[in-house]
Amino acid sequence: MDNKNFYWHRIRSYFTVFDASLSVLIFLIVSIGIVTMYSAGLDFPGRLENHLRNIVFAFFVMWIVANIPPQTLMRFAIPIYTIGVALLLAVVAFGMVKKGARRWLNLGVVIQPSEILKIAVPLMLAWYFQKREGALRWKDFAVAAVILAVPLGIIVKQPDLGTALLVGAVGFAVIFLAGLSWRLLLGLILVIAIVVPTVVWPHLRDYQRDRVMVLLDPSKDPLGKGFHIIQSTIAVGSGGVTGKGWTNGTQSHLEFIPEHTTDFISAVYLEEFGFIGSCILVLLYFLVVVRGLMIAANAPTLFARLMAGGVTAIFFTYAFVNLGMVVGVLPVVGVPLPFMSFGGTAMMTLGMGLGILMSVQHHRKLMKS
Repeated sequence: MDNKNFYWHRIRSYFTVFDASLSVLIFLIVSIGIVTMYSAGLDFPGRLENHLRNIVFAFFVMWIVANIPPQTLMRFAIPIYTIGVALLLAVVAFGMVKKGARRWLNLGVVIQPSEILKIAVPLMLAWYFQKREGALRWKDFAVAAVILAVPLGIIVKQPDLGTALLVGAVGFAVIFLAGLSWRLLLGLILVIAIVVPTVVWPHLRDYQRDRVMVLLDPSKDPLGKGFHIIQSTIAVGSGGVTGKGWTNGTQSHLEFIPEHTTDFISAVYLEEFGFIGSCILVLLYFLVVVRGLMIAANAPTLFARLMAGGVTAIFFTYAFVNLGMVVGVLPVVGVPLPFMSFGGTAMMTLGMGLGILMSVQHHRKLMKS
């Protein structure tokens, strides 16, 4: 092989890391997101341009991570987890306060450290279980629960119920996939059923309890805490079967839907594209989850399998909670819709997660060959 072909082969190898099925699905979701953001951001000059910038940055991060073998990613587990927890503690000490919550750090650019933990927690748990493969006991699952509980407790205190829900769900998914027995699982569910109403509920903040109560009956405070749910369900219902048409959504353009470029962008989409559009979007997210689970099932090592499973749980939880929140079957929490909602840190986290899935799939093929 001459030098020209050698260098071409080396360069080409960096661009063959993309999983075709996953890439097509994400491309379709991103395209829908751009179309929806154009409509949702008509009253926000520069919002679409910033959204496109975040997408480009997220895919750059995805490409970098996809080129890193899972064995190398494993070496970063402890440092990333440690840095993530340290940044959470920094938020407690001197973080920025917005809308009554202390969640952000100004390090030249404003970041939300809790987003890092969505990747750091499953990475750390996957590393921990890989080190104990073949000799797992109940004590190991107890240690894993502590690894999850430390950042989870700090995030809840910020308070950031939405991110805490995501980190908890992803961490639990990794622990379950590592081999948590059904007896322990049923016991855990029983403990949660006892602890939530007797211990957790009294310590929730007033606005968090209000969100749950408003979910049960939004009409109790239609112009206050129930406003989000009522207006989003009106938007979804008014879309009908085929929707009102692109940029013709009245609820969003008349400013009835709050946060309609971020957490409630799905309400804009469902109003303008209707039931048919919602079926297409749900199908795309479902196929992303299915593809992620297939990659996890075929992963060559326990670490890669748990990491891929954890990342897939991120996509599932994001989509499930956001869509459930918008149609009024789940409480309103700050959870964006993957690759559609506006947000730089969340978009970067999703890019990293997507890159991990690509890495696991690509390097599995290399190990086979």
